[in-house]
Amino acid sequence: MEQLMRNFFLWLSKNKTFTKLARKYGLKFGAGRFVAGETINLAVNVIKDLNKKGLAVTIDYLGEFVDTEAEANEMADGSIEAIKAIGREGLNSQLSLKMTSMGLDISDEVVMRNMRRILEAAKENNVFVTIDMEDYSRCGKTIDIFKQLRSEYDNIGTVLQAYLYRVADDVEDLNQFKPNLRLVKGAYKESPEVAFPEKKDVDENFKKIIRMHLENGNYTAVATHDDAMIEYTKEVVKELNIPNSQFEFQMLYGIRPERHLELVKEGFTMRVYVPYGTDWYGYFMRRLAERPANVAFVLKGVFGK
Repeated sequence: MEQLMRNFFLWLSKNKTFTKLARKYGLKFGAGRFVAGETINLAVNVIKDLNKKGLAVTIDYLGEFVDTEAEANEMADGSIEAIKAIGREGLNSQLSLKMTSMGLDISDEVVMRNMRRILEAAKENNVFVTIDMEDYSRCGKTIDIFKQLRSEYDNIGTVLQAYLYRVADDVEDLNQFKPNLRLVKGAYKESPEVAFPEKKDVDENFKKIIRMHLENGNYTAVATHDDAMIEYTKEVVKELNIPNSQFEFQMLYGIRPERHLELVKEGFTMRVYVPYGTDWYGYFMRRLAERPANVAFVLKGVFGK
């Protein structure tokens, strides 16, 4: 039943009609738990509150299914606006973005132009930028673009997904750049031809790449809500004598906020992934797909009023 629900919400996340309807009618049906608001001003208020609690942040101006150059340019403008707000307000925040929102599916020229605009603004405001990883069909191209941009800029990282068979090779290949990587399990529906279908195999691969990247001496962001993976990371850094300055934990805004604060109290860097914007639908559906508890929370919020 859980797998059926996951597949259903992942299918919904890719529905362009529902995406457009959600963009039109705003944050409804519990999405406000996972999304900081529709404007940068609302997001800034959320970030300030999180910073006061000792939490670091990465902010994401949400956008999916960008079909035109004009839309891609508009998304890049929104990311630059967020970068300037981080600099102006002195926030402890980075920026995360999806390459498809910058024009990945339109042309190399469009996506590279927008990424360089963003990275120049980020350099001026001392903001680090992480390229989020999307589905497998875009994985190789995303990594290739990251390599090119990493050779030009220091303030950029990317994401690798543990459920892909290729990920260990990617960790080794990228080591030449001494990259700052966010390591995740993966949240897209993929074929068993390219991804581990069983959770236990994903978990073991996740542990493998966490250790690999730490042993390589690179900054490692372990993005998980899984206590077993958090404890594993603690054990590895203790075993390898890794300083706290070489790694951090990351979790999503609205999920296990009490755990966020516990990790801060333990002395770890804990970064909260804070999305905002009107194009929240796809992101929200993937959060519902990840954990049945999220669905129960939303239903309670909608029907319990």
